Amino acid sequence: MSAPARPGRPTPRGAGAFAPRPGAAPFLTQVRAQASMEARLMVRNGEQLLLAVVIPVVVLVGGVLGAERVGLELDGPAVDVLAPGVLALAVMSTAFTSLAIATGFERRYGVIKRLGASPLSRTGLLVGKILALLLVELMQAVVISGVALALGWSPSVSAVGVVLAVVLGTAAFAALGLALAGALRAEATLAAANLVYLLLLAGGGVVLPLSAYGGFGEALRLLPSGALGQAMREALTQASVAWVELGVLAAWAVLGAALTSKTFKWE
Repeated sequence: MSAPARPGRPTPRGAGAFAPRPGAAPFLTQVRAQASMEARLMVRNGEQLLLAVVIPVVVLVGGVLGAERVGLELDGPAVDVLAPGVLALAVMSTAFTSLAIATGFERRYGVIKRLGASPLSRTGLLVGKILALLLVELMQAVVISGVALALGWSPSVSAVGVVLAVVLGTAAFAALGLALAGALRAEATLAAANLVYLLLLAGGGVVLPLSAYGGFGEALRLLPSGALGQAMREALTQASVAWVELGVLAAWAVLGAALTSKTFKWE
Protein backbone atom coordinates (compact mmCIF):
# COMPACT_ATOMS: atom_id res chain seq x y z
CA MET A 1 0.00 0.00 0.00
CA SER A 2 1.20 3.50 -0.77
CA ALA A 3 1.79 5.92 2.03
CA PRO A 4 -0.90 8.52 2.68
CA ALA A 5 -0.24 12.02 1.48
CA ARG A 6 1.17 14.43 4.03
CA PRO A 7 -1.18 17.13 5.29
CA GLY A 8 -0.74 20.41 3.52
CA ARG A 9 0.62 18.89 0.34
CA PRO A 10 -1.58 18.29 -2.73
CA THR A 11 -1.99 14.67 -3.74
CA PRO A 12 -0.43 14.08 -7.16
CA ARG A 13 -2.72 13.44 -10.11
CA GLY A 14 -3.22 9.76 -10.79
CA ALA A 15 -3.11 8.92 -7.08
CA GLY A 16 -6.83 9.45 -6.48
CA ALA A 17 -6.63 13.23 -6.30
CA PHE A 18 -9.84 15.24 -6.57
CA ALA A 19 -9.16 18.14 -8.91
CA PRO A 20 -12.29 20.27 -9.41
CA ARG A 21 -12.41 22.52 -12.43
CA PRO A 22 -15.00 25.19 -11.68
CA GLY A 23 -16.41 27.23 -14.56
CA ALA A 24 -19.05 27.22 -17.25
CA ALA A 25 -19.19 24.55 -19.91
CA PRO A 26 -18.18 25.56 -23.43
CA PHE A 27 -20.80 27.50 -25.36
CA LEU A 28 -21.53 24.68 -27.82
CA THR A 29 -22.01 22.21 -24.98
CA GLN A 30 -24.50 24.53 -23.33
CA VAL A 31 -26.39 24.96 -26.59
CA ARG A 32 -26.53 21.21 -27.24
CA ALA A 33 -27.88 20.53 -23.76
CA GLN A 34 -30.50 23.25 -24.10
CA ALA A 35 -31.56 22.03 -27.55
CA SER A 36 -31.89 18.44 -26.35
CA MET A 37 -34.05 19.46 -23.40
CA GLU A 38 -36.26 21.73 -25.53
CA ALA A 39 -36.84 19.02 -28.15
CA ARG A 40 -37.82 16.42 -25.53
CA LEU A 41 -40.28 18.81 -23.91
CA MET A 42 -41.92 19.59 -27.26
CA VAL A 43 -42.33 15.94 -28.22
CA ARG A 44 -43.84 15.04 -24.84
CA ASN A 45 -46.42 17.86 -24.93
CA GLY A 46 -49.74 16.84 -26.48
CA GLU A 47 -50.74 20.41 -27.36
CA GLN A 48 -47.42 20.96 -29.11
CA LEU A 49 -47.92 17.79 -31.17
CA LEU A 50 -51.41 18.99 -32.11
CA LEU A 51 -49.97 22.17 -33.59
CA ALA A 52 -46.91 20.47 -35.02
CA VAL A 53 -48.44 17.45 -36.74
CA VAL A 54 -52.20 16.98 -36.43
CA ILE A 55 -53.38 20.38 -37.71
CA PRO A 56 -51.00 20.46 -40.74
CA VAL A 57 -52.00 16.90 -41.72
CA VAL A 58 -55.70 17.77 -41.40
CA VAL A 59 -55.18 20.87 -43.54
CA LEU A 60 -53.34 18.83 -46.18
CA VAL A 61 -55.86 16.01 -46.38
CA GLY A 62 -58.85 18.35 -46.21
CA GLY A 63 -57.39 20.67 -48.84
CA VAL A 64 -56.59 17.87 -51.28
CA LEU A 65 -59.97 16.18 -50.89
CA GLY A 66 -61.96 19.41 -50.92
CA ALA A 67 -60.15 21.37 -53.64
CA GLU A 68 -62.33 20.07 -56.46
CA ARG A 69 -65.55 20.31 -54.46
CA VAL A 70 -65.12 24.01 -53.69
CA GLY A 71 -63.88 24.82 -57.20
CA LEU A 72 -60.42 25.94 -56.11
CA GLU A 73 -58.37 26.73 -59.22
CA LEU A 74 -54.75 25.66 -58.90
CA ASP A 75 -51.84 25.51 -61.33
CA GLY A 76 -51.46 21.75 -60.91
CA PRO A 77 -52.68 18.77 -58.90
CA ALA A 78 -53.96 19.88 -55.51
CA VAL A 79 -51.52 17.77 -53.54
CA ASP A 80 -48.52 19.10 -55.52
CA VAL A 81 -49.56 22.69 -54.84
CA LEU A 82 -50.70 22.32 -51.23
CA ALA A 83 -48.03 19.98 -49.82
CA PRO A 84 -45.20 22.58 -49.88
CA GLY A 85 -47.49 25.14 -48.23
CA VAL A 86 -48.46 22.68 -45.51
CA LEU A 87 -44.78 21.98 -44.82
CA ALA A 88 -44.33 25.75 -44.47
CA LEU A 89 -47.35 25.83 -42.14
CA ALA A 90 -45.70 23.17 -39.99
CA VAL A 91 -42.60 25.32 -39.66
CA MET A 92 -44.72 28.31 -38.66
CA SER A 93 -46.74 26.22 -36.19
CA THR A 94 -43.65 25.01 -34.37
CA ALA A 95 -41.25 27.91 -34.71
CA PHE A 96 -43.74 30.66 -33.89
CA THR A 97 -46.91 29.50 -32.14
CA SER A 98 -45.60 26.56 -30.10
CA LEU A 99 -42.37 28.35 -29.18
CA ALA A 100 -44.09 31.58 -28.16
CA ILE A 101 -46.65 29.82 -25.95
CA ALA A 102 -44.10 27.50 -24.33
CA THR A 103 -41.67 30.35 -23.67
CA GLY A 104 -44.43 32.56 -22.26
CA PHE A 105 -45.36 29.98 -19.65
CA GLU A 106 -41.70 29.22 -18.95
CA ARG A 107 -41.32 32.88 -18.01
CA ARG A 108 -44.46 32.72 -15.87
CA TYR A 109 -43.27 29.71 -13.86
CA GLY A 110 -39.74 31.02 -13.43
CA VAL A 111 -37.97 28.59 -15.77
CA ILE A 112 -36.47 31.36 -17.89
CA LYS A 113 -35.43 33.24 -14.74
CA ARG A 114 -33.44 30.24 -13.55
CA LEU A 115 -31.85 29.89 -16.97
CA GLY A 116 -30.91 33.56 -16.72
CA ALA A 117 -28.98 32.78 -13.55
CA SER A 118 -27.01 30.10 -15.38
CA PRO A 119 -24.02 30.69 -17.68
CA LEU A 120 -26.37 30.29 -20.67
CA SER A 121 -26.56 33.61 -22.51
CA ARG A 122 -29.56 34.98 -24.39
CA THR A 123 -27.81 34.09 -27.62
CA GLY A 124 -27.26 30.54 -26.38
CA LEU A 125 -30.91 30.26 -25.35
CA LEU A 126 -32.05 31.43 -28.80
CA VAL A 127 -29.68 29.10 -30.66
CA GLY A 128 -30.65 26.16 -28.46
CA LYS A 129 -34.34 26.73 -29.05
CA ILE A 130 -33.83 27.05 -32.82
CA LEU A 131 -31.86 23.78 -32.95
CA ALA A 132 -34.64 22.04 -31.01
CA LEU A 133 -37.18 23.44 -33.46
CA LEU A 134 -35.21 22.07 -36.40
CA LEU A 135 -35.23 18.60 -34.84
CA VAL A 136 -39.00 18.72 -34.34
CA GLU A 137 -39.48 20.09 -37.86
CA LEU A 138 -37.52 17.15 -39.25
CA MET A 139 -40.06 14.84 -37.61
CA GLN A 140 -42.90 16.94 -39.03
CA ALA A 141 -41.44 16.79 -42.52
CA VAL A 142 -41.21 13.00 -42.40
CA VAL A 143 -44.85 12.61 -41.30
CA ILE A 144 -46.35 15.24 -43.63
CA SER A 145 -44.28 14.12 -46.64
CA GLY A 146 -45.37 10.53 -46.03
CA VAL A 147 -49.03 11.55 -46.03
CA ALA A 148 -48.54 13.71 -49.15
CA LEU A 149 -46.79 10.90 -51.01
CA ALA A 150 -49.65 8.56 -50.10
CA LEU A 151 -52.02 11.12 -51.66
CA GLY A 152 -50.03 11.12 -54.91
CA TRP A 153 -47.52 13.93 -54.38
CA SER A 154 -44.81 14.15 -57.07
CA PRO A 155 -42.35 16.86 -55.96
CA SER A 156 -39.59 18.44 -58.02
CA VAL A 157 -37.02 19.16 -55.36
CA SER A 158 -34.31 21.76 -54.93
CA ALA A 159 -32.54 20.56 -51.79
CA VAL A 160 -30.74 23.90 -51.37
CA GLY A 161 -34.00 25.80 -51.68
CA VAL A 162 -35.75 23.58 -49.12
CA VAL A 163 -32.94 23.75 -46.57
CA LEU A 164 -32.56 27.52 -46.86
CA ALA A 165 -36.32 28.06 -46.62
CA VAL A 166 -36.64 25.90 -43.51
CA VAL A 167 -33.59 27.36 -41.75
CA LEU A 168 -34.40 31.00 -42.50
CA GLY A 169 -38.12 30.48 -41.89
CA THR A 170 -37.39 28.87 -38.55
CA ALA A 171 -35.01 31.66 -37.58
CA ALA A 172 -37.51 34.36 -38.56
CA PHE A 173 -40.53 32.84 -36.81
CA ALA A 174 -38.55 31.75 -33.75
CA ALA A 175 -37.14 35.24 -33.27
CA LEU A 176 -40.60 36.78 -33.65
CA GLY A 177 -42.10 34.20 -31.29
CA LEU A 178 -39.48 34.89 -28.62
CA ALA A 179 -39.99 38.63 -29.00
CA LEU A 180 -43.74 38.16 -28.47
CA ALA A 181 -43.26 35.84 -25.50
CA GLY A 182 -40.69 38.12 -23.92
CA ALA A 183 -42.85 41.24 -24.13
CA LEU A 184 -46.27 39.91 -23.01
CA ARG A 185 -47.68 37.96 -20.09
CA ALA A 186 -48.24 34.24 -20.58
CA GLU A 187 -52.01 34.50 -21.07
CA ALA A 188 -51.63 37.39 -23.52
CA THR A 189 -48.95 35.46 -25.40
CA LEU A 190 -51.26 32.45 -25.66
CA ALA A 191 -54.07 34.55 -27.13
CA ALA A 192 -51.85 36.62 -29.43
CA ALA A 193 -49.88 33.65 -30.79
CA ASN A 194 -53.03 31.68 -31.61
CA LEU A 195 -54.68 34.72 -33.19
CA VAL A 196 -51.67 35.46 -35.40
CA TYR A 197 -51.45 31.79 -36.35
CA LEU A 198 -55.10 31.66 -37.46
CA LEU A 199 -54.82 34.94 -39.39
CA LEU A 200 -51.70 33.83 -41.23
CA LEU A 201 -53.19 30.40 -41.91
CA ALA A 202 -56.30 31.95 -43.45
CA GLY A 203 -54.82 34.92 -45.28
CA GLY A 204 -51.05 34.93 -44.94
CA GLY A 205 -50.18 33.14 -48.16
CA VAL A 206 -48.59 30.21 -46.40
CA VAL A 207 -50.71 27.26 -47.61
CA LEU A 208 -52.34 28.59 -50.78
CA PRO A 209 -50.22 30.05 -53.59
CA LEU A 210 -50.00 33.84 -53.70
CA SER A 211 -51.93 33.91 -56.97
CA ALA A 212 -55.01 32.73 -55.07
CA TYR A 213 -55.16 36.10 -53.28
CA GLY A 214 -55.44 38.22 -56.41
CA GLY A 215 -53.94 41.67 -56.13
CA PHE A 216 -52.93 41.14 -52.50
CA GLY A 217 -50.52 38.36 -53.44
CA GLU A 218 -47.52 40.62 -53.97
CA ALA A 219 -48.09 42.32 -50.61
CA LEU A 220 -48.30 38.94 -48.86
CA ARG A 221 -44.87 38.09 -50.29
CA LEU A 222 -43.42 40.60 -47.80
CA LEU A 223 -44.89 38.75 -44.80
CA PRO A 224 -42.80 35.96 -43.28
CA SER A 225 -45.67 33.54 -43.87
CA GLY A 226 -46.04 34.46 -47.55
CA ALA A 227 -42.29 34.44 -48.12
CA LEU A 228 -41.87 31.03 -46.48
CA GLY A 229 -44.82 29.50 -48.33
CA GLN A 230 -43.63 30.80 -51.69
CA ALA A 231 -40.03 29.72 -51.05
CA MET A 232 -41.20 26.19 -50.22
CA ARG A 233 -43.45 26.04 -53.28
CA GLU A 234 -40.68 27.11 -55.63
CA ALA A 235 -38.26 24.64 -54.04
CA LEU A 236 -40.69 21.70 -54.21
CA THR A 237 -42.66 22.38 -57.39
CA GLN A 238 -40.14 24.16 -59.64
CA ALA A 239 -36.88 22.83 -58.13
CA SER A 240 -35.61 26.40 -57.84
CA VAL A 241 -34.35 28.71 -55.11
CA ALA A 242 -36.57 31.72 -54.30
CA TRP A 243 -33.81 34.19 -53.47
CA VAL A 244 -36.15 37.17 -53.06
CA GLU A 245 -38.36 35.37 -50.55
CA LEU A 246 -35.31 34.04 -48.72
CA GLY A 247 -34.06 37.60 -48.43
CA VAL A 248 -37.40 38.60 -46.91
CA LEU A 249 -37.12 35.79 -44.36
CA ALA A 250 -33.56 36.81 -43.51
CA ALA A 251 -34.71 40.39 -42.93
CA TRP A 252 -37.51 39.19 -40.61
CA ALA A 253 -34.99 37.01 -38.75
CA VAL A 254 -32.68 39.97 -38.17
CA LEU A 255 -35.59 42.20 -37.11
CA GLY A 256 -36.97 39.55 -34.75
CA ALA A 257 -33.56 38.89 -33.22
CA ALA A 258 -33.06 42.62 -32.63
CA LEU A 259 -36.46 42.91 -30.97
CA THR A 260 -35.78 39.85 -28.83
CA SER A 261 -32.38 41.11 -27.65
CA LYS A 262 -33.88 44.45 -26.60
CA THR A 263 -37.25 43.43 -25.15
CA PHE A 264 -36.88 39.87 -23.89
CA LYS A 265 -37.11 39.63 -20.12
CA TRP A 266 -36.13 36.59 -18.09
CA GLU A 267 -39.26 36.89 -15.94
